[in-house]
Amino acid sequence: MSKLGKLFKGGNSSKSKAAPSAQEALARLRETEEMLGKKQEYLETRIQRELALAKKHGTHNKRAALQALKRKKRFEKQLTQIDGTLSTIEFQREALENSHTNTEVLRNMGYAAKAMKAVHENMDINKIDDLMQEITEQQDIAQEISEAFSQRVGFGDDFDEDELMAELEELEQEELNKKMTNIRLPSVPSTSLPAHPGRQPSLPSSSRPSRAGKLPIELLGIH
Repeated sequence: MSKLGKLFKGGNSSKSKAAPSAQEALARLRETEEMLGKKQEYLETRIQRELALAKKHGTHNKRAALQALKRKKRFEKQLTQIDGTLSTIEFQREALENSHTNTEVLRNMGYAAKAMKAVHENMDINKIDDLMQEITEQQDIAQEISEAFSQRVGFGDDFDEDELMAELEELEQEELNKKMTNIRLPSVPSTSLPAHPGRQPSLPSSSRPSRAGKLPIELLGIH
């Protein structure tokens, strides 16, 4: 039996009937994309929350600040993995849409082939090799996509402590700069400074004794 005959025969098997349609598979993929989009929003919120905690504990509780930074790193890693997964799903969805189109094209080509066979009974079957080569290439591409998507991604917790300490020091310096900016220097007093101790303040000209009217020596207490 030729490869093309096996292909059309396999389409009538019970396993093929149980398979979901292209529309159902596309709907599932869109639902998955929406779910992962919500997960992205959640992770972005958690990253901002852990960053705020690191800033809050950085100046007086470095242990709590480092734990917050570690959680932030884990959330950032999950966010990166989701970005990769969404790219894979988007590629798979586009491939499925193209496959659905190719299936319709192939079905119509099958009808045309039957019509041609009825007209040309002596048609050479080898002319279908080009069509089979294209189908084989599509199957190889689908297999590569499945293998790439099935690869597991590690969720290791291997963080660089020096990198975390450097980030913590930057957060502490940022908080210190904010505090220094809010400090206000005392204003310069507007009143004059007091006279030097031991120096008598100068009297107004009106209160100084005139040379013409000196006091008697008895009143000055001089004997």
